[in-house]
Amino acid sequence: MHHPQTASRDSVAQAAFDIISRLRGRSPRVHCITNTVAQNFTANSLLAVGCIPSMTLSREEIGPFVAGAQSLLVNLGTFDSERRLAIGVAVETAARLKLPWVLDPVFVDRAPPRAIFARELIGRRPPVIRLNHPEFSRLAGDAPSRDAVMKFARANRLIVALSGATDLITDGERVASVANGHPLMAKVTAMGCAGSALVAACLAVEPDILDATVAALVVIGVAGEMAAGKSDGPGSFAAAVIDALFNLDRTTLVARAKVS
Repeated sequence: MHHPQTASRDSVAQAAFDIISRLRGRSPRVHCITNTVAQNFTANSLLAVGCIPSMTLSREEIGPFVAGAQSLLVNLGTFDSERRLAIGVAVETAARLKLPWVLDPVFVDRAPPRAIFARELIGRRPPVIRLNHPEFSRLAGDAPSRDAVMKFARANRLIVALSGATDLITDGERVASVANGHPLMAKVTAMGCAGSALVAACLAVEPDILDATVAALVVIGVAGEMAAGKSDGPGSFAAAVIDALFNLDRTTLVARAKVS
């Protein structure tokens, strides 16, 4: 995928679909440490794009599970002792095997222990951190302006994927924005968690970390738009998102992608 500033919107969308096609063709394993309420929806989202999810938290098992995966998601939504121990083993295994992983520091703005632990994890160099505006402010100590996000990305040598009405994705030098999505996405628990899992999935098949992140966020955003047109409310919308991920085709993605 070419950077959006040097390529057309259509070429970026085409490249995003190529990444999704690789997911469907290769069926990478993605290990997820995630929120208890997010596990089912996250697993089904990954299955819908062709991935093989796993979610074990057992300290005795998680090392082999991560070693057998192609990427890892670390989500702090449920911050209990079992997950904290599991995260340590999982990240150590990913680092040893040079596996890509995504940090989703959910609710670090709500409790200091989460923020402290998230900063420790950032020091272990996740390729991508995906977070919202309050979470960014807590971790960066700054308002989430474009310049502040780029500075944070450079300082920590990672990709920042800042979610919002328009998502901002940057490695500190390159910048992309994704404006796809629908308000109903905020009414379904685990929607953001599933988006972060899709980022991890795309990292398993695309070596350019920024391109993989952009592709995942375009895909989940377009799926949300497609699902909204077939839903009566949050309940049917959640199921329709899974269907949209499964049925997404190149023509639809190119037509709907809002990338700059």
